[in-house]
Amino acid sequence: MKILVADLEGVFLPEMWVSVAEKTGIEELRLTTRDIKDYDVLMTKRLAVLKEHNLKIQDLQKVIATLEPLDGAVEALNWIRQEAQIIILSDTFEEFANPLMVKLNFPTLFCHNLTIDGQGNITGYNLRINNQKTEAVKALKGLNYHVIAFGDSYNDVGMIQEANQGFFFNPPDSILVDFPKVPVTRNYQELKTMISTALMVA
Repeated sequence: MKILVADLEGVFLPEMWVSVAEKTGIEELRLTTRDIKDYDVLMTKRLAVLKEHNLKIQDLQKVIATLEPLDGAVEALNWIRQEAQIIILSDTFEEFANPLMVKLNFPTLFCHNLTIDGQGNITGYNLRINNQKTEAVKALKGLNYHVIAFGDSYNDVGMIQEANQGFFFNPPDSILVDFPKVPVTRNYQELKTMISTALMVA
C-alpha cells in the first residue's frame, strides 16, 4: 500500500505569510520556512511583528481568504487523488488554512492551531506534535504504508528523508545546496512524472 504526503504552501497554495507581507508592507513577514530552518524562531519572530503592528487574526484572515491555488495546483492535486491517497502535512494553522481547503476540493490536512484572545490578538501557537511531518511519516510507515513525500522547504526535509521515497518540489537554491542528493521537480508535469515513477516502484 502506498500513500503520499505533501507540503501545502509553495506546493499547492501561495505562501500565506508572504501574501500578508505584500498586503501590509511589513517586509519581516516575508520570512518563511524556506528562509529560516528553526520553526520556533520563525514563529516567535512573526508573533512579535504582529504585536508590534497591532495586527489581529481578522486582519490576516482577510488577506488569506483572497488567495487562490497556484496555477495548475487543483488539477495536479485532483490527478494525484485519482492515483493514490494523499495527506497534506503543513506547519500552517487551522485558522488560516481551513477556509482555503474548499478551493483545493477538501484534501485531508494535518496542521496546527493558534491561541487567540478575545480581542483577536494571536498570543501563541500550538503544535499538534513536535516535528509533525516526520512523525506522521514514521506513523504511516508503522501502519505498513510505503510513503512518498514531497515539499519545498527546510521543514519538509525530515519527512522527505524519513519517507520510503522523497523529493523536493520547486525549492529555493539554498535547499538544493544543503541537500544536493535529494531529487527535485520544478513544475506539476515533472511532479506527475516523479509520482508515476514512484508509484510503479515495488
